[in-house]
Amino acid sequence: MDFKTLLYETDGRVATITLNRPDRLNAICRGMPTEIHQAVERANEDDNIHVIVLQGAGDGFCSGYDLKDFAEARTAVGASDGSENMPWDPMVDFNMMHQNTQDFMSLWHSHKPTIAKVHGAAVAGGSDIALCCDLVIMAEDARIGYPPARVWGCPTTAMWVYRLGPEKAKRMLLTGDLITGCEAADMDLVLEAVPADDLDDRVRHWAERMQGVPRNQLMMQKLMINQAYENMGLSNTQMIATLFDGITRHSPEGVWFKQRAQDVGFKQAVQERDSGDPIAKGVSKPTYKF
Repeated sequence: MDFKTLLYETDGRVATITLNRPDRLNAICRGMPTEIHQAVERANEDDNIHVIVLQGAGDGFCSGYDLKDFAEARTAVGASDGSENMPWDPMVDFNMMHQNTQDFMSLWHSHKPTIAKVHGAAVAGGSDIALCCDLVIMAEDARIGYPPARVWGCPTTAMWVYRLGPEKAKRMLLTGDLITGCEAADMDLVLEAVPADDLDDRVRHWAERMQGVPRNQLMMQKLMINQAYENMGLSNTQMIATLFDGITRHSPEGVWFKQRAQDVGFKQAVQERDSGDPIAKGVSKPTYKF
């Protein structure tokens, strides 16, 4: 199988999936979620593989959806690049984003353990991908967060809630802050943070520790733990989060952000969004009549 957005390699009982768009900081483009899913399936179908490692090429893990392209694009009616001209069909949006969420969740549902090796940044959709893995090992100076929680996004996998609990999840998603690997480990978002030079060795340690466990044992332990989260309502939470993600991109503030990105560029729009000042003074609010 030839992949366009990632690399797939095996070494003994370990399969390594490498997000491979280093010139765009491995930003998520069309096709990447599907290829992640396909690579996980490939590893699961290989009886020689016991552990899957996910990493990013170049300077970082994943910078999220390629929002520069999506946000700056002049959108046509019915387009699926982040927002649609009105009237907006929420089910078209849901269908697209739900599929991406299920593709990312293939890492969570994989019968074989998955380890995210995070260096540089795992931002927005990149954090979704990392947090779908069973274990996340970060470099101390790496960064993780969901800035679009401020405007134009809601994490569709909802893994922040299930990893952090309500208060710490609110601390992250009501601010959109980025935190370091050290901070992420301190708040139990990730398993551990290590010096960047030690990251490869530490991930290798955990992969080697698991690769001697029989595949059926690995599968049973994962299914048992994952079922507890299903009983807590993981799938329902993800359905709501995916619907809300679409709403964030079509709310008055979401439309403002899209327009600003088109007019002044994505970076400037993000600076205005994240400045701390009240945004979108010119946004017209809908008037409700009952």
